[in-house]
Amino acid sequence: MFERCCIADLRNKEVVNICDGRRLGCVIDVEFNICDGKIISIIVPKEDKISLFGKVDGFCIPWCKIDKIGDDIILVNIGESSGREVFQNQKRK
Repeated sequence: MFERCCIADLRNKEVVNICDGRRLGCVIDVEFNICDGKIISIIVPKEDKISLFGKVDGFCIPWCKIDKIGDDIILVNIGESSGREVFQNQKRK
């Protein structure tokens, strides 16, 4: 696992749920706490959803749900029962 990487590195990685093997897409954004600089969550695109102005709607995956970060993939552990809480609509500005 990386000890350091930049946001651009995360954006090039595909996110896969290890519970069901589903590919969730590549990271489109990250959310972080401006007070302590820690990443709160990663954001992946909703399936086939692009708004009128070309903005991509996304789902928020909490950092604590990330199992491993590899060279080209991020493995997340999102159980079927917790899916609704984890995947919250992220309004893009």
